[in-house]
Amino acid sequence: MLAVVRLILLGCFVIICGVLGLLFCLARPFHPNNTPIFAHWYGRTHRLLGVELEIRVPEGLYEGAPYVYVANHQNTYDIFTLSRAMPPRAVSIGKKSLKWIPFFGQLYWLSGNILIDRKNTGRARGTIEQAAQAIRERQISVLLFPEGTRSYGRGLLPFKTGAFRTALQAQVPIVPICVSNLHGRIKLNRWNNGKVIIEMLPPIAVSDYSSDNVRALMAKCHQQMQLKISELDHELAQQPKS
Repeated sequence: MLAVVRLILLGCFVIICGVLGLLFCLARPFHPNNTPIFAHWYGRTHRLLGVELEIRVPEGLYEGAPYVYVANHQNTYDIFTLSRAMPPRAVSIGKKSLKWIPFFGQLYWLSGNILIDRKNTGRARGTIEQAAQAIRERQISVLLFPEGTRSYGRGLLPFKTGAFRTALQAQVPIVPICVSNLHGRIKLNRWNNGKVIIEMLPPIAVSDYSSDNVRALMAKCHQQMQLKISELDHELAQQPKS
């Protein structure tokens, strides 16, 4: 019964947020702070899912923006957890097909997020240039999922190079965002679904890297994130269960 109530409330939220958000975005389409505003709306629904959320941000991090943020992508619940940590003046890069999801997709597009066609390699490369140009000219940050897909409990998957090439072209640091394990943790029929920790790591400078050694940059980021996610999971495992 609890699961049914939650699903109904989430459905109502998506519709209401979509309608109000679209009206808001029509007044200022593609504004750089549209995405953080509505991402935080979605992120506040973590309480509805019975999840406690802790977000850790290094002191003064946002003052050094813009950045390329990279986060681990676990499952659909990221929309209601990770989105609460969306940094200011940041947009995400997502699949072009997202635009056709009723209410959510139209809001995602009008908020200013960048949509790419993953089936078209040429357009995907063009998106890297487009994102890098937006970072430089509009002084915005971008959030990407370097794994390229949801992990569904398989741990941190190998990274693709797109996020790192974007940072190199824009010449901005990379900020890893690490989210503790969500896989199998949220049960809609369970009142208390525990705690999720989201932690941003210090920026990784890209000045010592080039397109020729982008994979070294990618490996460094992957190693840092894998270690931190493991630490977060261990920390949560040590906490007493309520």
